[in-house]
Amino acid sequence: MSMLKIAAAFVLFSGTAYAAAVETPMLGKPISPADLAPWDLSIGPDGAGLPAGKGSAKEGKQVFAEKCAYCHGAEGQGTPADRLVGGQGTLASDTPVKTVGSFWPYATTLFDFVRRAMPLNQPQTLTSDETYAVSAYILAANGIIKPGEVMNAKTLPKVKMPNQGNFFIVYPGNLK
Repeated sequence: MSMLKIAAAFVLFSGTAYAAAVETPMLGKPISPADLAPWDLSIGPDGAGLPAGKGSAKEGKQVFAEKCAYCHGAEGQGTPADRLVGGQGTLASDTPVKTVGSFWPYATTLFDFVRRAMPLNQPQTLTSDETYAVSAYILAANGIIKPGEVMNAKTLPKVKMPNQGNFFIVYPGNLK
């Protein structure tokens, strides 16, 4: 290929790239911090960002029956959605059962996930009290906490998950 053709291709490509960068669809508008705040739901392993509220396994059993059992089964055994209860001691087997009780490293991750994604057909509709209660119910059903324990912003981060010690940080530079 001649130098002239290479130069022409470069100019054509550069011009097209510039035009694409300049001509955007101009959809939407920048989001304000106030509009972003309700979607800033992340909860870290240490519990930073947990909201006020509280809930017990007894309260959670009722919420679970009403809003979760349709997908996760009456006792969290799964079908059609993921199993949430059981599986302890199976991770090293040929048929590991990854549940909240057997695999998840932090109780705060359970709260975070339920809060932002459940119930599947109506995510982010549970109150903080309902989310704490459902979290307490699932933790108690897995034998991780006692049925009478109340979960809140102080108690939930202190829950020691059975598999917590089997996780390691791959990218420590990403921690805040």
